[in-house]
Formats: sequence, C-alpha cells, structure tokens
Amino acid sequence: MSLESMFDVAGKSVLVTGAAYGLGRAYAEIMAAQGAHVSVLDLNADQLARTVAEIAATDPRGTIHAEVVDVTDRAAMDAVFDTVSVRQGGIDVVFANAGVDAGPGFLTPEGHRNPDGEIDNLDDAHWDKVIGINLTSIYYTMKLAARHMKRQGRGGSIIATSSIAAFYVDGIVGTPYMPAKAGVSHLVKQVAMELGRYGIRVNAICPGPFITNIAGGRMANVEDRQAFVRWSCLGRVAETEEIKPLALYLASNASGYVTGSQMVIDGGLILRPAPELD
Repeated sequence: MSLESMFDVAGKSVLVTGAAYGLGRAYAEIMAAQGAHVSVLDLNADQLARTVAEIAATDPRGTIHAEVVDVTDRAAMDAVFDTVSVRQGGIDVVFANAGVDAGPGFLTPEGHRNPDGEIDNLDDAHWDKVIGINLTSIYYTMKLAARHMKRQGRGGSIIATSSIAAFYVDGIVGTPYMPAKAGVSHLVKQVAMELGRYGIRVNAICPGPFITNIAGGRMANVEDRQAFVRWSCLGRVAETEEIKPLALYLASNASGYVTGSQMVIDGGLILRPAPELD
C-alpha cells in the first residue's frame, strides 16, 4: 500500500459537529480538501454559512454541506444523521467535536485565587450546560455514528475531541470542563472496546492550547495565553492548521490498527508541572 493510498479519504462520507469555528472547522477543511464529502454541524447558522462558503471557495476535491442543529437536541440530531446518510451514501467518519468553554477556574493565570470560579460559587445551570454539550452530546453523537456504521457494515472511524484536561487538573480552567473531558476520554476507550468487532475504530484527539474562539477567543490575546506559553515545552500555543495531519491520520486507513487511543497534541504542556497554588 502506498503512502498516498494509506491517507486517502476521497469519497468518504464525513460528519463534523461544532464545525463553525476552530478545530471543527479545521477537521472539515482537511477532509474536504482531500476529497471527502463533508457535512458540518453547528448551532451558529450565520458563522456556519460563512465557513461553508469559505471552504467551498477553496475549490476542494470533495463537497461541503451545512446542517444547523443543536447537538443537545436528540431528535434533531437523529434527523440530521439520517439526512447526511442519504445525501452522502452513508457515514464513514464522524468527528464528535462540539464543545464549550467552562468559564474561569478558581485561579487566575497569574496564580491568584478567583472566587467566581470556586466550587461553592459555581452556577449549577452552567455546570449542566458544560456537561451537556462537552460530554453528553459526544455520547449521543457516538451513539448515532455507531448505529449508522453498524447498519452499513463497512466499518468506520469515530473521532472525539477530548483534551489534555482529561489527564491532569488545572486551576485556571473552569471546573466543569475537567470531568467532562475526562469522561469523553474514558467513553472513547469503552466504546472502542465494544465496536471493534464491527470494524469501527474509536479514538480521541486530546489538544492542548490552540488559538480558537473557545473561551471568547482568549488564546488570540497575547497576554491571556502567556501562562500556556510558559508551560509549553515548545514555548507557544498552536494554530488550528496543526491539528489537520492528526485528523487525517485518524480518519484514514493509515490508522487502521489504532483504536481506543488518546492522541495528545499539546506541545508538551502536560510534561510541565502545574504552578503552585497560592
């Protein structure tokens, strides 16, 4: 098998949640550029339309379609998966990517206590929202992916966006985010164990700090990202372009013997000790 054929995703049917911005958009871009038929899902209709138009304007080898949907609306997600399957001749690759920021942690980036982020002051509705989008919607996206892929009988690849937050604790990140991402990573391993017999691979991408719109786009602010720059072995945070090779690897036959894995892409940030608490 040639290197080119190993990474070939041309003609594959791909679905990406949380795709209007950031990493989800990057997944969609690389898949469409390499010849896949891609449907991008997001609740932000205006931004999703711009994303689709901009990807289409690059003259990709594949196709790109938008589906406006709330990933926490299970009936709506059922309908979208059915629509995508009919339009694209099934579903081969699913990026379960939707996620939201969990707000400030109990520490500021400078290491000072932040009362608004302390557990006794957390807003319960915010906790429910973060868990609902960052964990429960991932479960339901994986459930629908498994249902379609098993019925098709041709295997597939499910790729969930987790985080390095699944492996360590961090005071400057909002508390709900940490167990949500740990749950995603554990869910990936559990579902991979179940679906392997059907030729369906399930893996997690675990990013460190990337410059995206999450957290109000704080990573685009030089001052806000300095804490992460200091902790990175490479001395910087990443651009979304840098996630694309890993996404292509996991979507293609190049990773045909990889399942249940947690693919960390963080510039070595988790190798550095966390700052001491004040």
